[in-house]
Amino acid sequence: MPTNEPQTKAQRREAARAEALALREAQAKRDKRNRLITIGALVAGVVVLVGVFLAVWIPAMNDRNRTIDAVAAGNLSEVANPSTAREDGGIPMGADGAAGTESEGAVEVGVYLDYMCPICGQFEETNGETLDQLRESGDVTVVLHPVSILDRVAQSQQFSTRAASAAAWVADQAPESLNAFNTAMFDNQPAEGSGTLTDAQIADIAEQAGVPADVAAGIEDGTAVETYGDWVATATSLVTQDEALANPQSGGFGTPTITIDGERWDGNWSDPNALPQAVTAAQG
Repeated sequence: MPTNEPQTKAQRREAARAEALALREAQAKRDKRNRLITIGALVAGVVVLVGVFLAVWIPAMNDRNRTIDAVAAGNLSEVANPSTAREDGGIPMGADGAAGTESEGAVEVGVYLDYMCPICGQFEETNGETLDQLRESGDVTVVLHPVSILDRVAQSQQFSTRAASAAAWVADQAPESLNAFNTAMFDNQPAEGSGTLTDAQIADIAEQAGVPADVAAGIEDGTAVETYGDWVATATSLVTQDEALANPQSGGFGTPTITIDGERWDGNWSDPNALPQAVTAAQG
């Protein structure tokens, strides 16, 4: 039969200890369960974040890798091109000097140039005005090919790339000003191996050549090179791999390189009469 005898003090203390132990064990189980739930949630969150990162990063890396491959191969179809440029990277200018225009039936004179190249500056000084006259009369379409082979001599300032990108930007955003901009860039050409023009200075030259201020601002803030830097690099890769443009003496590509109706011309352009005579001969 059950007894109603009161517990002793020792029995009550032992019962309290047993109850406290049971409570601690129960709390420990709850804490462990909560930690597992929290860790599971964190792991799930990390998995989601990694998935999102990979979903964004992998396509971006693939796009960049394709761009790098396109630059190396000279594949202009894989990079952003100025709207007025041809598939070969040339930017034609017809009678009015606007980028993207051609004079029907005219002889095409291609000019491959680097804005850091002092010999290109000499070519412009000797033949620039004559080419303008021939172009304005409708006798020639001038096709500019701005490239960047002399970044290495510009004190690591990438002047050739920045200048060529600015020309591409003007050709796209203010095509009517390209010829004037090209002339102005050579009028303000820095000495090879010297400190070069800043983007702000190139933008100022562009404005002086008639480029609208809002377009010139895209040169100053770096938008031009961000937009067309890959195009410049790709066009440069394209021409340096073209054996038909290689100097027969050195076996490599150099600037200035002049073509007449797509064929390399090795006449003496330092003679101001040589190029117009070659154009006349090409007219038949």
